[in-house]
Amino acid sequence: MPLPGSLWPGAPYPLGATFDGAGTNFAVYSSVAERVTLCLFNADGLEVQLDLPEATGQVFHGYLPGCRPGRRYGFRVHGPHAPERGHLCDERKLLIDPYARAISGQFSWDAGTLAAPPGSAGHGDSATEMPRSVVVSPFFVWSDDRRPRTPWHKTIIYEAHVKGLTMRHPGVPAALRGTYAGLAHPVIVEHLVSLGVTAIELMPTHHFIHDERLVKLGLRNYWGYNSIGYFAPHAEYSSSGDSGEQVLEFKQMVKSLHEAGIEVLLDVVYNHTGEGGRDGPTACFRGLDNAAYYRVEPGTGNHIDFTGCGNSLNMRNPYVLQLVMDSLRYWVLEMHVDGFRFDLAAALARELHDVDRLSAFFDLIQQDPVISQVKLIAEPWDVGEGGYQVGNFPVLWSEWNGQYRDTVRDFWRGAERTLGEFAARLTGSSDLYAHARRTPHASINFVTCHDGFTLRDLVSYDEKHNEANGEDNRDGESHNRSWNCGAEGPTDDPAILALRRRQQRNFLATLLLSQGVPMILAGDELGRTQAGNNNGYCHDGPLSFVDWSALDTDLREFTRRLIALRRAHPVLSVRRWFEGRSIRGSNLTDIGWFKPDGTAMTEVDWNVAFARALGVFLNGEGIQSPGPRGERITDDSFYVLFNAGFDAIDFVVPPALNHEPWFFTFDTETGFPLQPAPPVNAGDRIRVIAHGIYVLSRPRRS
Repeated sequence: MPLPGSLWPGAPYPLGATFDGAGTNFAVYSSVAERVTLCLFNADGLEVQLDLPEATGQVFHGYLPGCRPGRRYGFRVHGPHAPERGHLCDERKLLIDPYARAISGQFSWDAGTLAAPPGSAGHGDSATEMPRSVVVSPFFVWSDDRRPRTPWHKTIIYEAHVKGLTMRHPGVPAALRGTYAGLAHPVIVEHLVSLGVTAIELMPTHHFIHDERLVKLGLRNYWGYNSIGYFAPHAEYSSSGDSGEQVLEFKQMVKSLHEAGIEVLLDVVYNHTGEGGRDGPTACFRGLDNAAYYRVEPGTGNHIDFTGCGNSLNMRNPYVLQLVMDSLRYWVLEMHVDGFRFDLAAALARELHDVDRLSAFFDLIQQDPVISQVKLIAEPWDVGEGGYQVGNFPVLWSEWNGQYRDTVRDFWRGAERTLGEFAARLTGSSDLYAHARRTPHASINFVTCHDGFTLRDLVSYDEKHNEANGEDNRDGESHNRSWNCGAEGPTDDPAILALRRRQQRNFLATLLLSQGVPMILAGDELGRTQAGNNNGYCHDGPLSFVDWSALDTDLREFTRRLIALRRAHPVLSVRRWFEGRSIRGSNLTDIGWFKPDGTAMTEVDWNVAFARALGVFLNGEGIQSPGPRGERITDDSFYVLFNAGFDAIDFVVPPALNHEPWFFTFDTETGFPLQPAPPVNAGDRIRVIAHGIYVLSRPRRS
């Protein structure tokens, strides 16, 4: 591809490289640049430099006739280099376009990309060590692609990694493993559909770079929370090339998942970038306008870090806010994704040092006609002071409920004084979310996620085992609320193995019987293990990948049956809070709480330290919310018996539930029945094994 000639003035909007069929407009923001040079590269790496001829306000721009998709480019910024004032411009550094739709090539940690040490002239030119931005064609045949638009109360999320889910699946062709095309392969889509999940939440797919420390250790940033391109799909997950092909492959993946009725949610990292702190690489934002893009301390130029990753994106700057909003709209409008999970979302809310739930970012989201209409999920904390904000996000948002995770883990490992809080989490956490007319779907319920133990490891290890991370086992969470069931790690003891199987079922059953939105970690339904490593962020290999050759088929089938049960019964996913009041003149309420002896729980009973057993009545005749056409919804009723104690318990079916017989639905010891079991009636006794769940149901009245 020959290098084109001179630039025309062009336009300051849209930012980035915009191909219009005849040429490409380039526009980039910098409030401190004296001039900005567009650098064009051919296939041999030959660089041609052309200064952008116009500056409108703080946006430098130019139009290049004949510049077509596939052209590789970058920027060089001529401006102040005064680290004490937060300015790090250096024309020797080739910079990625913040609005690049695709990024080609690998980032190198050689000296050229590194910032100049204080008082030195700095390192040399970085062009040979930097990836290139790529001009991309916006055209794609979406045909009749339709968003599934699954209502929140019917949503079941599956958190997955593009590479980790597909890399070891024998049914995915070798050339497609670990890629967007692999994720769209029929064997993966069929697994998701047969499981019954309605949305896949992908760990970061924005283009990211690997940390210097990990590279030197021979490791990689597998999780991807190190973004450098907020518009570019990560090129390493492309099977078809990195000259724009990754964009087409990502779009085809979304289209294929939509055809199967599965929504695509992206885990996005707008709180920090992969450039790290003051000593990090100059790859993009810091070379364009460090003090504008990042929070820096006045007088020192040091980066303010609310994320633990060296920097915090400066959400007080209007151009940074515009970058984030433009990025979100791009992924919705151009890439057809269905929502976002915001990593360390509390950092986005910081106007000064405090977390402000009405900050400019949330105001912009609220009024945006595109972004406000997709699913928005917050990880509601960061590492700064006051950063734990569970329950405090605006009404449009749902939140990862860390209190749900902790309470459910504590309950099933037999911790004392958990009964009352367990009940609150089981019913949607109204104590956290009922204010401001938020509903149960504000709570994203999870027991495990990418960060921490897998489900199998949660019941197999008391302690983390992260020695392979190169930090002497100091990294990762030390208080996991896990229980190894009697032996640390692998064992041949049949009693321990049986208990571990039951505990995995207990966690999954609790999750899918809880009000709110359940989220399952990919591989948990298959018994995936990370050998006790609870911080696999740096392991781009078998430790982190789903091993499809060692799957637990019984657990997978149990999970499928659980999800099918939840999807079939609206009483298990109500849109409004339970109120505990009588239903249409009967003596039954919409929900009831009972002791093992069949009598109703009292205020005193909730506070008994050693109490670990509970019966919960869910009244299918008492659903408060109407259907989509205003019709009354009725359902089967359920009576769920929880025993987190260390001994089997006889539960009495409460006399208050004496209208019709009850039928066995499943338990976490034997699973779902192959043959109907005899009915039970009020006053009958049911023996529930230690650390077990037993579920009864009664058909709705005709």
